[in-house]
Amino acid sequence: MSIKKLFAGIQYPLPHHLISRTVGLLAQSQTPWLKNTLIKHFIRVFKVNMSEAAQPDYTQYKNFNEFFTRPLKEGVRPIAETSRGMVCPVDGTISQAGAIDYGRIFQAKGHSYSVQELLGGDIERAAPFMGGSFSTIYLSPKDYHRIHMPVTGTLREMIHVPGRLFSVNPATTENVPGLFARNERVVAIFDTEYGPMAMVLVGAMIVASIETTWAGQVTPLSRDVASIRYSPDIPQAITLQKGEEMGRFKLGSTIVMLYGPDMAEFLSEMTPGRPTRMGETYGQFKAKSADTTEN
Repeated sequence: MSIKKLFAGIQYPLPHHLISRTVGLLAQSQTPWLKNTLIKHFIRVFKVNMSEAAQPDYTQYKNFNEFFTRPLKEGVRPIAETSRGMVCPVDGTISQAGAIDYGRIFQAKGHSYSVQELLGGDIERAAPFMGGSFSTIYLSPKDYHRIHMPVTGTLREMIHVPGRLFSVNPATTENVPGLFARNERVVAIFDTEYGPMAMVLVGAMIVASIETTWAGQVTPLSRDVASIRYSPDIPQAITLQKGEEMGRFKLGSTIVMLYGPDMAEFLSEMTPGRPTRMGETYGQFKAKSADTTEN
């Protein structure tokens, strides 16, 4: 048995949520010696680039969570403004990107999962993405862990889907079938000028919580699938601009992006293993038939 298969296999019997919540308590500690030790060790082990942080002095963060979700300096991640450009939502590494074939998303090495499973089991919710495209981006511990909008969108629905908390690193991705449709996740579905877009924030081992900018902490609050629908016609409609922050992970994970059919095309260089930076162009939205004046 390979090391990767062994690593994936030993995760099945582990108490995922207990381990993650215990780590979450440590990450919230404001005891100076403890939180400074944790942060200093983390920076050294994972080679975190603190020169990009708005606050480069690690001792000034009140706890590990505040350090981990640290904002960046102004201008460090400029938002690309190319015509119909789709900007990358996170710093990370491309795991997979391509077409949604027969309602299924390719994971790795013969593994795939359905759009319906990923979005919480509702076929009507999944229907707008059949025949569309997807991208899966893995956030490593050293990455910037705030998530931003690839394009301006109005929130239609948010779904919390309970599940396991397997690690989402490459070893587990290659060896746990349907990984991203098994792990706990938060789904945000937006309407954009180009069509429907889903942003799926996938939890993982020791990910203490997932937050959105409009709802705050979404996990861990419930063990049942929960959905909130938002009307675009009310004064309180939630519209987020291209490049605007939409959420964050407290400890790292993966984001799966879904786009409707004939809506988006990824750049040819966006292949597995390619590093990404939030704000760069990583694809192009296709012009609608009425958009005859755009180039």
